Amino acid sequence: MKLSNFNFELPPELLAEYPSENRDEARLMVLNRKEQTIEHKKFKDLIDYFEPEDVMVLNNTKVFPARLYGNKEKTGARIEVFLLRELNPETKLWDVLVDPARKIRIGNKLYFGEDESLVAEVIDNTTSRGRTLRFLYDGSYSDFRKKLKELGQTPLPKYIKRDVEPSDEDRYQTIYAKNEGAVAAPTAGLHFSKHLLKRLEIKGIDFAEVTLHVGLGTFSPVEVEDLSKHKMDSEEAFITKDATETINSAKSEKRKVCAVGTTVMRVLESAVSSDQTLNEFGGWTNKFIFPPYDFNIANCMITNFHTPKSTLLMMVSAFAGHDFMKKAYEEAVKEKYRFYTYGDAMLIL
Repeated sequence: MKLSNFNFELPPELLAEYPSENRDEARLMVLNRKEQTIEHKKFKDLIDYFEPEDVMVLNNTKVFPARLYGNKEKTGARIEVFLLRELNPETKLWDVLVDPARKIRIGNKLYFGEDESLVAEVIDNTTSRGRTLRFLYDGSYSDFRKKLKELGQTPLPKYIKRDVEPSDEDRYQTIYAKNEGAVAAPTAGLHFSKHLLKRLEIKGIDFAEVTLHVGLGTFSPVEVEDLSKHKMDSEEAFITKDATETINSAKSEKRKVCAVGTTVMRVLESAVSSDQTLNEFGGWTNKFIFPPYDFNIANCMITNFHTPKSTLLMMVSAFAGHDFMKKAYEEAVKEKYRFYTYGDAMLIL
């Protein structure tokens, strides 16, 4: 499989700028791999495809307001700073992306907030847009984190051209988000409402939670035709003993184990033991899944409609089968499904 196998024409009007009014009212395309059938449903109809004691695996990461706007010392130029990951809490060192990058050099200082109560110094260049910043802040660490939250904005993806609105703070977060650390939402989970989760629970569906702190690497474009040469950025992930027991038990009894999103699938496939069961995990994963690939843990998945040539599309293609996925995406365009973060969803059985 080469990069060019994952290109397709997407009409711009199918990019979802806003989410569905109600989370579980998004459209749902249901793919049955065995029967090679495609059905068109609503997300809340998901419940009809699961039996008691099937397991849904959720990514409980929480998005933090990672986009800051500051001003460069002396010139006052407006600079966007996108927080990627904290390197050292004590010295307040962070990996960030800056825009416009050409204006930001080692030694520059950036000022944030109307009262300039937060200052950062550029101490290293990491990539063409990447920098390491040291934040200078008088106050405790918890006050510093509060200040970041106060000044930061919801990090909506760049393709959403509108300004961030107050409702995005809630809608760009799954309702089961707990562990802060992601700079992008695990979007398949955005479709679950409290009401739908309750209905699934009443039906007897089991839930297991894992954590994968989504970084921008998941969305970085693949720029090599030979996919085996693409390197994924590492993302931090955790799987608890409780989660492994719930998932391994369902797997041994041949029940459904449904990965809610590509991030869940990545962390599950990063922690497989030699006997194809799931291990506890705590660390970093740079797992890149593309066809052909044999999946070990989940036997169904929920996902959104992804960008051409993305690592996400490659993983879903490996799971559904490339030709079937191509057919499904052609159908999605024809039926005007909404794509990307705030778009519609797909269930692959």
